[in-house]
Order: sequence, then C-alpha cells, then structure tokens
Amino acid sequence: MVEAITATYIQEDADWAITVSGLGKELTARAPGIIAARDRADQLVEELGGDGKTTVVHLLNGSAFEFTQAYMTARLTLPKLPPLEVPPPGSVPKQQKAASDKKPALPPSKQLPKAVEESKPATEPAAAEKTTEQARA
Repeated sequence: MVEAITATYIQEDADWAITVSGLGKELTARAPGIIAARDRADQLVEELGGDGKTTVVHLLNGSAFEFTQAYMTARLTLPKLPPLEVPPPGSVPKQQKAASDKKPALPPSKQLPKAVEESKPATEPAAAEKTTEQARA
C-alpha cells in the first residue's frame, strides 16, 4: 500500500519553514529559498524512511497548486544580471585581440592521446599530399 507523506511550506521572511509528516512521524527544517526548501523536504522524506512506495504531497498555504506555481516560478526565473557593456570599436587593447585570435583549447575528453600526437608528422597537410603524389609517380 502507498503511504502519503505531506510536506508543508511556510514562508518566514526570507526563509522557508518545512514540515514533513507521514508514517507516524513529523520532521521540521528551515531553508533559505523555496528551491532549497524543496530539496530539504526530499531529504526529510528519506529520513522518514518507508518502503520506497511513498507519495509526497507538497503544500503551500494548504494548496499543491500554489506550491507548484511558486516552485516553478523560482526555477524558471532568470537571475537579474547587470547589463552587458560593449566597448566601442577600436578600444580593445592589442593583448586582448591577440588572445581572442587563438583557438580555444580542446577539453580533455576531446584531446588525442599523447602517443597519437607525437606520431603526427610535423609537415603541413598540403606538403604531405605532394610528397605522396610524388612517391606514386
């Protein structure tokens, strides 16, 4: 049989108070935001135990809809960033220009093994093709 667990959220200033009750137990905690509160509620549900077939109902002001609305708004809201400042053309120092002209380094997962890099010929690809064509002739 599935046992329902209730997670109740109450906003107190900037923090959230969480009460998780079910399986004859009740646990409480606090968190700095609704996203952190939801994560903390999951931890409290794990502490309650159970056989793994639990259903958790998250409530804000007694409503699962209000909790879902507040949680999804927090998850999908972009943080406020200062506006991007673009320097006027020609104001970038030469050092920054030289650094931006270089190719970015490949991440370690995309780099070839050292043995393969060492076995590569040092000649240009076009020069290697000419050498191959001359050898065929």
